[in-house]
Amino acid sequence: MGFAPLDPVLHNQLRLAVVSLLIAVDEADFNHLLDRTGATRGNLSVQLSKLKEAGYVEIIKGYKDNYPNTRCRLTKAGIAAFDAYVRAIKGYLGP
Repeated sequence: MGFAPLDPVLHNQLRLAVVSLLIAVDEADFNHLLDRTGATRGNLSVQLSKLKEAGYVEIIKGYKDNYPNTRCRLTKAGIAAFDAYVRAIKGYLGP
């Protein structure tokens, strides 16, 4: 029995952190993700773009209290990819 391959999109510390945070909530805004991950604005933005390109995250641009606001939520594909990733990691850990 071999090891399951790990999703290269999720096998990145910041992207995995973002998806781990989003799996527990309906959506989160950019500043919340920034605070929780400790990432820089530029790096978080790049990693969110990669998650969006993979179809794992939906990014919603809007306004909150007359200020630009970016919200993020996982897609069904993102939830499925995270679940598969967690199962694969558990396979590496053994019974």
